[in-house]
Amino acid sequence: MIERLDHFVLTVADIQRSVSFYTEVLGMKEIDFAGRKALSYVGGKINLHEVGKEFEPKARHPKAGSADLCFITLEPLSKVADHLRAKGIEIIEEAVRRTGSRSPLLSLYIRDPDGNLIELSNEEES
Repeated sequence: MIERLDHFVLTVADIQRSVSFYTEVLGMKEIDFAGRKALSYVGGKINLHEVGKEFEPKARHPKAGSADLCFITLEPLSKVADHLRAKGIEIIEEAVRRTGSRSPLLSLYIRDPDGNLIELSNEEES
């Protein structure tokens, strides 16, 4: 049985542009390993593959901008929204209720530099 997700791979057009976005905008930590780049956050890691330079084995049809990701934050969404606006990030939808894996969510949506949809959420009491 599956216990948890350890890491996932995100295929991007430009690794350094993605590292900058995820570290500067979302507060993740850049990791260098085995000549590769990854991003860490509490409880997980994102390995980065550049389009056309993916590591084997890989997804059958890797492409940038095809992911839809949800991250939980402990920061109130209003504070997150203020931070995003200060960084010049467009908020697509704000303060919408969604269903999470463990609880109801209050979410906002942005896009990363490749156009991946990023949902940033607060867990709510059920």
